[in-house]
Amino acid sequence: MSPQSDSSAAQITAETAPAEPSAPPEAARPEEPRFPARHYLNDGHTIRSWLLTVDHKRIAILYLVLVLTAFLLGGIFAMVVRLELLTPGPTIIDALTYNRAFTLHGVIMIFLFMIPAIPAVFGNFFLPIMLGAKDVAFPRLNLLSVYLYVAGAALALWGMIHGGADTGWTFYTPYSTITPTNVVPILLGAFIVGFSSILTGINFITSIHTLRAPGLTWMRLPLFIWSLYATAVIQILATPVLGLLLLLVAAEHFFGFGLFDPARGGDPILYQHLFWFYSHPAVYIMVLPAMGVISEVVTTFARKHIFGYRMIAYSSLGIAFVGFFTWGHHLFVSGESAFDAGAFGILSMFVGVFTAIKTFNWVGTLYRGAITFKTPFAYLCGFLYFIVFGGMTGVAVATVSLDVHWHDSYFVVAHFHFIMVGAVVMAFLAALHYWFPKMFGKRYPEGWGLVAASLIILGFNATFIPQFLLGNAGMPRRYYNYQPQFQALHVASTTGASLLAFGFLLIAIYLLLSLKYGKPAGPNPWGSRAFEWTTQSPPLTENYPGAVTVLSGPYAYHVAQSPIALTTNRPTDGGGGTREGGGHAA
Repeated sequence: MSPQSDSSAAQITAETAPAEPSAPPEAARPEEPRFPARHYLNDGHTIRSWLLTVDHKRIAILYLVLVLTAFLLGGIFAMVVRLELLTPGPTIIDALTYNRAFTLHGVIMIFLFMIPAIPAVFGNFFLPIMLGAKDVAFPRLNLLSVYLYVAGAALALWGMIHGGADTGWTFYTPYSTITPTNVVPILLGAFIVGFSSILTGINFITSIHTLRAPGLTWMRLPLFIWSLYATAVIQILATPVLGLLLLLVAAEHFFGFGLFDPARGGDPILYQHLFWFYSHPAVYIMVLPAMGVISEVVTTFARKHIFGYRMIAYSSLGIAFVGFFTWGHHLFVSGESAFDAGAFGILSMFVGVFTAIKTFNWVGTLYRGAITFKTPFAYLCGFLYFIVFGGMTGVAVATVSLDVHWHDSYFVVAHFHFIMVGAVVMAFLAALHYWFPKMFGKRYPEGWGLVAASLIILGFNATFIPQFLLGNAGMPRRYYNYQPQFQALHVASTTGASLLAFGFLLIAIYLLLSLKYGKPAGPNPWGSRAFEWTTQSPPLTENYPGAVTVLSGPYAYHVAQSPIALTTNRPTDGGGGTREGGGHAA
């Protein structure tokens, strides 16, 4: 063998021999995410910079603090009610205080938490980012909506302290017009909060129509945007009906007009029609944004393009449309004709078709996906369970023959808690954990997140499944006293509520600690393809460092390139969603 051959052989041997273990070069080590030096949270440190901000992200944080405060207060009233029902007869409060407690629980949870929670917090924070815009269309109107919410909540709170109300959250006439309790401030508080909801809806619709980045066509919109659009339509069209109705009840309480009092020639059934014309679509003001959250979470943790994008988008509009024709199923025992009852029952079931479309498409997205089981995904699973279980009971109560038996019983209480509270709270917590790294730039302890999710899902079932059984056995809702045979189920329900409260307390502890001690999250800790994860965490005041051009849809997991492209020297004349003064005090 020639020397050259020997040299070649030695070279091959050296190349194929196992290398000596050595430390990887510094450049090959993955870098730990760093907290950005400039972001919306440090763009002004004074109280004034927060209270007068027109930055949509800071406004969202203000809403987050407000709705969580309302949730805490409403939860306290709920625990008072559950503790009172541990035993028949008086346990910790008297009958009038009990009536006030369940009324205030309902008013706070519905008007101050569930209706504004997802649109006002996560809609405000992420809608402009998902559109590639700098802010919403009317930043100062957005700030006004916060102060209208605060004013309405403060007036309602004043009414609670000075006598409260004992009418139930529905304020049914004629009792609400003659009650000795201080119901008028609470009516007017809900009236003012309604204006906050209307302004939010106007802002969202205008922003979606006018501030979409170049390349962001309607069929490239994130599904969360579609759900907010459908919700905003309901907010604008239905909320004025409730506002005027509450104003009429307050006026009748003060001046004795007799519009709804049969003793004065009024019609209390008219009140029910007008109230439910708003309040049943209001269910979809709560649930539609929750469905939008689930559409975002399911694609990220399945690592797949959403299954049936168009069907999910159009079904949101379908729910918003059909929801206006279903209010009559609340009046099955109020003297409706057989035809009206049957028509409203069928239309109510038709809403279930659109909900089923979404559910099947979410499950289709999960099929053969690369699923990552994290805390937001746990709440997604809880949402699917509650929306299916609650939706099936909704079909049951939309059946006239069954509803006559269950009407005004604990079965209805359990049904609307499964749909309105279970589904909405699951989606709210999914959104809070999914977007927490983006909103605050910090990670939370994943293990504790899964523990809390398990406690809340188990606690919710333990609270409300006994109430289905109570209602089916004939236990009426809102009763202070009950027969001894119902006590075991009431004890089980109160035990579940205690477990639920402990789960919420655990979430509050680890999220508050994560704000200070959490590790930096980095721009995209979930590996999502959604638009909001292409910017830093927390985002800049102006959201993006340049003008945005959308290159593909938000769920393109099969495409290697980024879904957006940035151009520096962002225009300041409104192009690409730029708004004057978006991140500073008004």
